[in-house]
Amino acid sequence: MPLHVPPAPAPALRSVLAALGSPTAVHEAHTPALRALQGPLTAELALPVHVLDRLSISQPAAGGRPPRTRLTAWRFLIRSGDRYVAAADTRLTPDGWAFSHFFEGPYVAATERALRQAESLGKSYQPRLLSVPELYMLTLWLHGAVGADASAGLPAAADLLVPLAPAPPGIAPYRPHPVSELLPVMTHRLTPPSPPVPPSLAAPAA
Repeated sequence: MPLHVPPAPAPALRSVLAALGSPTAVHEAHTPALRALQGPLTAELALPVHVLDRLSISQPAAGGRPPRTRLTAWRFLIRSGDRYVAAADTRLTPDGWAFSHFFEGPYVAATERALRQAESLGKSYQPRLLSVPELYMLTLWLHGAVGADASAGLPAAADLLVPLAPAPPGIAPYRPHPVSELLPVMTHRLTPPSPPVPPSLAAPAA
């Protein structure tokens, strides 16, 4: 089924298109592939980028609070011909959404691959990106409420998270996980091991 890609704020798109049309902005970008290209470039597949906060203190057994998300960017994939070569992030300023920077690297191709896979899952989703800074991890967040406000909301238990490559050790990239399954795994990875009991406090041998 097709994904319901949410519409990006118009000022965000305009700022990216203006940057693409600016030789100075493209030349100064740390994106060799983008600077070397000839021909038209287009900005497509705008996705809201949410950050997952408080993961390390979200252990219910320890009285922790549930994690929260916050919108930090709208990200556009930049197409040249038949392939995506870079991405552009926008940020919210006091004057509204504005172009932030271009970048390239593995997450560009990983995002495209995960989106293509998501289209074959047999269910409609609203695609978002969810960053987990504490694990240096980026996931495709497939939100089940396709008509929801893309700038807000928490991952529902039945939503899917698809880790993008490179993923943290022990977490397979491109494998869809329900939030209810992956969130405890991520939280556990950040839970420090229990310190050993000092010999002076250990129970005496029988």
